[in-house]
Amino acid sequence: MSQTIAKIGFIGAGNMGTAIMKAIRSKFDAAEIYAADPDQAKLEALKAFGVQPCADAAAVTDTCKYVFLAVKPQVIEGVLEGIADHVTADTVLVSIAAGITGEYIQSRTRADAKVILVMPNTPLLLGEGASALAKVAPTTEEEFSFVLSVFAACGKAAVVPADKMKEIIAINGSSPAFIYLYAKGFIDYAASVGIDAQTAAVLFSQSLIGSAKMITDSGYTLDELIKMVSSPGGTTLAGLDALYEGKLTDVAKDACQRCTKRAYELSK
Repeated sequence: MSQTIAKIGFIGAGNMGTAIMKAIRSKFDAAEIYAADPDQAKLEALKAFGVQPCADAAAVTDTCKYVFLAVKPQVIEGVLEGIADHVTADTVLVSIAAGITGEYIQSRTRADAKVILVMPNTPLLLGEGASALAKVAPTTEEEFSFVLSVFAACGKAAVVPADKMKEIIAINGSSPAFIYLYAKGFIDYAASVGIDAQTAAVLFSQSLIGSAKMITDSGYTLDELIKMVSSPGGTTLAGLDALYEGKLTDVAKDACQRCTKRAYELSK
């Protein structure tokens, strides 16, 4: 993007919206950030980060080129109705509402509205997010690249086709909950055999971090990585046998399929 950073607005100042605002401030310290939220206390707290409060969503839209729709899917219809007359051909609407399509946003604002769809996840709150983004025409490459850089400042960001934004929810949006449940099984086991739960949490969490790095950085396939840990006749294979018998990968796929099915049911 050019040296001049466009004004950036947020409709919604919840945890996710606030985390993104802080990331923008850290990466683009000259950016002008505006926000509107029914909770005035949230807006007051954001003043410390240089965020300027706006009276309402319409005021944010009037002021800013990039307007982040950082609201829940169930309230987005009212938000879009409130800003429809304020969206111009230059406005870029960035939606983090799960299941909301670009076509729906355009149908509630203007047919040629520029839209970027984003599926972030909660680790974004720690700057370790995994965000999937899709560009909806007529958004330009320059505009999309800027928003992509914002989410890259919050962790990792990747581009997916707009028609796969519901399928991606299971992969990065919902998967932290699935991982936490998996972790709970290990930590509960540790407690059951007399190992301090906090100690187990530290060790298992670091194992997750290290294993993730092996997936992304080692150059080995998943099957090769499994084999590297599994000595013939050893303890790991004994444990893997239980996971294979329980059809762990099938269970994971089923969880993803159910997640995607629900996304389509909730989609607008």
